[in-house]
Amino acid sequence: MEAATVRAGVGRRQKWRSAASAERRLAAWMMSPSLILMLVVAAYPIGYAIWLSLHQYSLIHPGLSRWSGLQNYKDAFNDPDFVASFKNTFIFTFFSVTFELILGIAMALAMHRAFRGQGLLRTVVLVPWAMLTVVTAITWQAIFDAQLGFVNSVLGTLGLGQPVWLGQAPNAMIALIIADVWKTAPFMALLVLAGLQVIPEEVYEAAKVDGATTWQRFWRITLPLLKPAILVALIFRTLDALRIFDLPFVLTHGQNNTNTLSFEAYQQLRANRLIGLGSAMSIVTFVTVMIVAMLYIRFVGGNIRGLSEET
Repeated sequence: MEAATVRAGVGRRQKWRSAASAERRLAAWMMSPSLILMLVVAAYPIGYAIWLSLHQYSLIHPGLSRWSGLQNYKDAFNDPDFVASFKNTFIFTFFSVTFELILGIAMALAMHRAFRGQGLLRTVVLVPWAMLTVVTAITWQAIFDAQLGFVNSVLGTLGLGQPVWLGQAPNAMIALIIADVWKTAPFMALLVLAGLQVIPEEVYEAAKVDGATTWQRFWRITLPLLKPAILVALIFRTLDALRIFDLPFVLTHGQNNTNTLSFEAYQQLRANRLIGLGSAMSIVTFVTVMIVAMLYIRFVGGNIRGLSEET
C-alpha cells in the first residue's frame, strides 16, 4: 500500500511538472512577438547609440568612423554646459514635481466632492494636460513677455516692476517650472483622484461619528490611504521630468540656466553635428533616468506593495 501511494504521488508530481513546463513554453511562445518587437523598437536604437558614443562618427563620409573608446564620455563630463545641465535638470525636477504634487492633491480633493458642475470642473482641470507641450510653451512665452506679457502687466499695475522673465536667470527657470506645473499638475490630480475613489466612505462616516475634524480626517485617513497613488504619481512624473526636452526647447531655448540633459544632448547631435559626443550625452541621460527608476523601484516600490497589502 505504501509503495503504491508513493508511486501515485510521484506520478502526480511528474504530471504537474509536465503541465507547468507546457504552460511555460506556451507563455514563451505567446510573449515572443512582443519581445521581438521590443528588441527591434527599443534595444536596437539603444545599442546603436552606444556604438556611436564609442566612435568619432563622420557626417561627411557616411559609414566612416573611428574608435574613440570612452573619450566622448570624458569630453561630455568636461563640458561645463553638460555638467550644468545635470544641476538644472534636478532643480527643475525637484521643484516642478513638488508643486505638481501639492496642486494635484488639492485639485483631486476638489474634483472628488459631489456638487453641481463636477463634470465641468473635471473637464476644465484636465484641459492643460491635454494641450500639446509646444502650444503650452508658446502660450507661456506670450504670458511672460517682458513688454506685452500678462504677468508684467499685472506686476506693473501693482507697482512691483516688470522683470525680464525669459531673458535672465533665475527667472527663466522659474518661468519654466510654472509652465510645467500648469500643464502637468492635472496629470497628478487624475492619478490621485483614482486613489480617492477607492477609499470607502464608511471610513469617513465612522471618523465623523468619533468627532474627527476635517483636517484630522484628511491627515489620518485620506493621506495615508492615498500613499500608493501618490507614490505611483511621483514615479511617473519624476522620470518624465528628468527627460524634459520640448518645454525648454520652445520656451527658453535652453538659455539662462535652463538647459537640461536631453536638450544638451540634442544640441550636440543636431546643432553641432557631434554625433559621438551627442550620443554619449544621450546614453548618460538614459543611464541617469534608469538609475533613478531603479532606486524608485527598490525603495518606493516595496512601500507601494506594503501599503496596498495594509489597505
